[in-house]
Formats: sequence, structure tokens, C-alpha cells
Amino acid sequence: MALVGPGAGRDNRTMEAGNDVANDMTQRSLTSPAGSDGRGADRAKGPLAPLVRRIEHEHSADAVRRDPEYIERQLQAVRRYTNYFSPEVRGIEYLPAEGPALLVGNHNALFYMPDTWVTALAIIDRRGTEHPAYTLTYDLLLTVPVVGPFLRRIGAIPAGSHEAEAALTQGALVLDYPGGDWEACRPWLDRNSIDFGGRTGFVRLALRTGVPVIPVVAHGSHDSVIVVSRGEGIARLLGLGAMRIKVFPIMLGPLGLATVLTPPPPLPTSITVEFLPPIHWSSLGPDAADDPEVVDRCAAEVAGVMQVALDRLRVERAHPLRRGITNLVSRAFSH
Repeated sequence: MALVGPGAGRDNRTMEAGNDVANDMTQRSLTSPAGSDGRGADRAKGPLAPLVRRIEHEHSADAVRRDPEYIERQLQAVRRYTNYFSPEVRGIEYLPAEGPALLVGNHNALFYMPDTWVTALAIIDRRGTEHPAYTLTYDLLLTVPVVGPFLRRIGAIPAGSHEAEAALTQGALVLDYPGGDWEACRPWLDRNSIDFGGRTGFVRLALRTGVPVIPVVAHGSHDSVIVVSRGEGIARLLGLGAMRIKVFPIMLGPLGLATVLTPPPPLPTSITVEFLPPIHWSSLGPDAADDPEVVDRCAAEVAGVMQVALDRLRVERAHPLRRGITNLVSRAFSH
């Protein structure tokens, strides 16, 4: 999601910084996913090999880049979509109006991810569209025709590349959902749990760059889709591990059980997104990124403050589906 800051067009240095980010990322982009030796396509057999090659291409320097004017043209459609979920945003004052920051959120509701769009709009309202801002995105989504170029133009960058570090170094904002598909596809019974799946890359990124970490907690979004199972076994049988995919979610819809291939539409739950106070680790220094104990401790700190906030929202904003339906009906009759 392309995000960006207040006073858009107000300072030419902001736009110049955005150009510097793009140039730096072009020079520093990886040509293969993180943890890969550049032979991912060789390891992936059969029909998966072309997809892996497309993923590797998305880490190359000639990928489509973020386009602020294009973002402006998409805002109305995004706001219509998020209005379906009666969003409420809290704590926006904790988001700095300018400068680099790493936002860390809990991921929800599969690919519908309405809270992600609510967060993106809140950041745009706060910082405008000219201020450089990016979101780390599932590699596979960037390979899908039409979808991939769209995501790139609104500020998506591959999660397994060096683009995020380059962007933060140049003063941009980066939004990360460490839990990825593992958290976004967690069972409905675990909807009120923060689950990063043991991933700590966001901590190393923050430590290396010295930027503040701003936790962003969403409540109600994962109530919009009833996930029965992550479907890890199915994912293994399909060989999706070659694309770093560990899930093939099974959901409950109006017609019974459904898979990710035929997902039910999301329910109109009321979503609350809350920005929390920044966490600063700059005093630890960039070398701390190589200390596993420090990294684990920092990751636990972020997950802990987010879980406390989510527990509080669960009580304060109980029954998100009932509230969402009530809001939709009220708006319908008010018109």
C-alpha cells in the first residue's frame, strides 16, 4: 500500500528524497527472494517453476515503481471499500508527520485485508501521497497479472528484498506485517491473538536503520472471514513451499466449507485500527541486529504491547459484526 505524508508538494526535498529512494532501491534490489541462492526456479519443479521465476523477477531492478499520481486516482475506490467495514482509527498522533518509521501490524482476513487498507488511508491522510512510503508485500501477489503492477504502483515492495532498508535509510515510511500469510490465515478462534509465526526480520530491519517502530493494532478485521484451518498439510501436498507458502486456508461460508480458490465474501465487521506509541531501539546500535537474544527480546516487546492493545480493543469493541451491520443499516436509512 502506498502511503505518504502531510504537506504533499509542500517541500521539493520530499519529492527529491522519494526519487533518491527509487534510485537507491533500483541499485540495491535483490534478484532472488530472501534466503535464496538465486536458483529458486531450478529447485521448483513442474508448473511451479514459472511462478518462482516471476517472484525472482519482482526482486529485480526493472520492476514497476511507486506512482503518487496513480495512488491519488485510487483513493476514492479504496475509501468506498473500507467504508463497508465502518472503520475507526485511533492514535494517529503517534505516527510522525514526516521522516522514516517502520510500522508493524497484525495481519488479518486473508487477501481481503481490510484493516491494511484502513491503515494505508490513515497514513495518507496524515502524510499525503508525495512523501515516500511503502509496504512489504507477499511475493506471490506481485507476480499476478494486473494485481502485481497495481500493487507496485501503489507502493508494494517484495518482503524478501533489500528495498525496505534502502527506503528507510532515505527517510521513507515502511509498513510491515511480519505474520504474513501465517497470521492472516490463522483460525477464527485465534482471531484475537498476535501471531508473527516466529518471524523477527522486522526487528533486524529497525535495528540496522535506527528508525522507530510504531505498532499498529487492528481489531474486528479477522472476524470478517471465518477461517477453519490454515491448511498447512494441503499446502505441503501442493508443493507450495517452493514459493514460501505454508498455508492453503479452509473457510466457512454461506454454502459451507470453501477454500482459498472459492472464498466467501467478507462480512461487514466494524474494524478498529489503533496506532501505538513509538518504540525506540536506536541506543542498541546497528550491531544489535546480529545478536539473536536482543532480536528475540525486541520482537517479544512489540508482540507484547500489541497483544495488550488487542485484548483491550476486544473488550472495548466487542461484537464487531453486530456493530458493523448496525452501522451499514443506519447509513442506508440515513440516505
